[in-house]
Amino acid sequence: MKLYKQKENTEKFKNILLNIIGLMLCLISIPNKAIAYPIFAQQAYESPREATGRIVCANCHLAQKPVELEVPQAVLPDTVFEAVVRIPYDSKSRQVLANGEKGGLNVGAVMILPEGFKLAPKDRLSAELKTKMKGIYIQPYSKKTKNILVIGPIPGEKYQEITFPILSPDPRQDKDAKYLTYPVFVGGNRGRGQVYPSGDKSNNVMYTSTNNGQITKIEAAEKGGYNLQIKLVDNQTVTQIIPAGLELIVKENDFVQVDQPLTPDPNVGGFGQTETEIVLQNPTRIIGMLVFFLTIIIGQIFFVLKKKQFEKVQAAEMNF
Repeated sequence: MKLYKQKENTEKFKNILLNIIGLMLCLISIPNKAIAYPIFAQQAYESPREATGRIVCANCHLAQKPVELEVPQAVLPDTVFEAVVRIPYDSKSRQVLANGEKGGLNVGAVMILPEGFKLAPKDRLSAELKTKMKGIYIQPYSKKTKNILVIGPIPGEKYQEITFPILSPDPRQDKDAKYLTYPVFVGGNRGRGQVYPSGDKSNNVMYTSTNNGQITKIEAAEKGGYNLQIKLVDNQTVTQIIPAGLELIVKENDFVQVDQPLTPDPNVGGFGQTETEIVLQNPTRIIGMLVFFLTIIIGQIFFVLKKKQFEKVQAAEMNF
């Protein structure tokens, strides 16, 4: 009887433990709207680059900002090289966080490489590259797209320049790889987005009036933000919620119209994309080119020597 009770208690404990672990995994897997914009893209889009060429981050990060990409002009097969993404912005800028407070900007980037190119494994990284990679985590966009890499969000104060260690393919081992010129696309954002993939606005965007009417009352919400009561033309009253972190530029008794700004635009970040080209160079062509140059140089040297010899012979005959 005691053994039966012990087994029953053990089973109950296991069930409770499994439930707790399952709950923790669920909480971890739910994306945080404040910091999870690469996850949003990975979950919502099979490919981060649309048919028009636009990278999907632009759907949520509405402001246009510059981004820079630097890669070698050409690389050899099965070689690790650096692709550097620069996301410049004023480091003194402060953005509105999800809780309504002000904080520093985070940055993120997505890099779309040619097929066959991928993130370099750790055992292929040099000591210098390992130092540059310290504190950041780059991952493939999905299991199927190892040539598309994402990173972020990471603190913008430290990482306005992000180094991607890339391993080039070897056509001798990969039949799909060719010695060609390939395009490389990159998108980089700084700061939080203004729209979530669900279509909802974040608190990092300007809010406008959804109705025509008069503001009869402005109440401060318990968790920050405001509740605006607007009296419509037909004397009905609607409430418009302004989230935490935004300031109002209207006051009670003001008349407002549809799409009239109720708050200033708090966004100090944005998104930018650019592209460049990279050549997967055939080593045989380089060797052939060097041999050709060497042949030309040697030929020129012999021509000069032959000319000097001819001049000496001619001078000797004239003296004779």
